[in-house]
Amino acid sequence: MEDFSMTDYYFTENPNAEHAEKHWSYQLLGHELNFISDRGVFSKNTIDFGTRTLLEALQISQKDERILDVGCGYGPIGIALAKKFSNLQVEMTDVNERALELAKRNAQANGVDRQTTIYKSDAYINVESTNFTTIVSNPPVRAGKTVVDTIISEARQHLVPGGQLVIVLQKKQGAPSAKKLMESTFGNVEVLKKNKGYYILRSEHE
Repeated sequence: MEDFSMTDYYFTENPNAEHAEKHWSYQLLGHELNFISDRGVFSKNTIDFGTRTLLEALQISQKDERILDVGCGYGPIGIALAKKFSNLQVEMTDVNERALELAKRNAQANGVDRQTTIYKSDAYINVESTNFTTIVSNPPVRAGKTVVDTIISEARQHLVPGGQLVIVLQKKQGAPSAKKLMESTFGNVEVLKKNKGYYILRSEHE
């Protein structure tokens, strides 16, 4: 069994895990996408079930929209959305510098680098815009409840009226408490989808 320290985990800024890049493809939202992943990032071998379930449930209008992907990892959510909707502008953030570099390479490899802005931010610390129409997140639950709660509780101030926060969480990893926090923060919450213990939760900034 491999012995990993806390600094190897995907939610740290600089994972110490030795590089072992992988190149592979996966179909998301009707497009065959090419990805580069590595040790020290979340779900390095394939697109995780939570991300796939979120993308299937997410509703995006055809009009011009601005999307923020919080905790983007190597980029599957933001890149898949940018590829499907050519009118979208997508900002993608993470604390993991290795993941961010991969996300930039993956955006270029899939021809959406002009639609995407990818930068380092712990939750919303470096997020300047307040006019996103959608904030989406597969939050880093292993980083702790405080991080997940911050992603939820501070989302409202970065959304336009009518904008939405959509997140994916497993029931056993805090989906019920996240649902309550979204209800208290936004005054509304709905379950877009449940699948194999994963909840897709949506709140609207009214």
